[in-house]
Amino acid sequence: MKIQVWDKVVRLCHWGMVILLPLCWWSGEEGEMEWHQTFAYLLLALVITRLIWGLIGSDTARFTQFVRSPAQVWHYLRQWRHQRTPHIGHNPAGAYAVVVMLTLVSVQLFSGLFATDDILTEGPLYGLVSSDTASWLTWLHKQNFNLIIAVVVLHLSALLAYRLKGVKLVSSMLTGYRRDIDQAPRIAPTLPGWALLLVLLSGLGWALILPLW
Repeated sequence: MKIQVWDKVVRLCHWGMVILLPLCWWSGEEGEMEWHQTFAYLLLALVITRLIWGLIGSDTARFTQFVRSPAQVWHYLRQWRHQRTPHIGHNPAGAYAVVVMLTLVSVQLFSGLFATDDILTEGPLYGLVSSDTASWLTWLHKQNFNLIIAVVVLHLSALLAYRLKGVKLVSSMLTGYRRDIDQAPRIAPTLPGWALLLVLLSGLGWALILPLW
């Protein structure tokens, strides 16, 4: 029997980040800074939505439901090969990966608001800080992306390891359903999440348009 474990908001935020992070990297490398900022604004809307949804969303979306203590994570990693009972949502180690990734992406987006390429493009909040602070945040913006790449590689490695164990994590995040569990989590209505994302996108849209007037 199929049981829903991931709601649409979680899946949208997850796959949106999967798509937008490479687009942000590509546009930055190619010097397409208008596209770079547009992709970053979209990513910012998704991250804020996911953070708020982590407080008010479904059981499997809430940080309080899946973030465990370091001791529990260490115990899980030691017993990983012998785990037979699947976790309904994020396992303890995967939960930390979610928190780390959201933190790194948030740092990337925040630093980008003040960054400059010293040629034509400046972040929207560049004028609020000194040139030294802007330079440091620009450095952070570049270096932090290396950490994001490292976490992505670890994440992909973990997905492969679980696939070899017969656990299909990718397909469950695509469809929202799993067959290897027998306990259904509480799934929150997705309308509040969609409304939140729409408001954020509208606000960011105005932030992009108003400076052009």
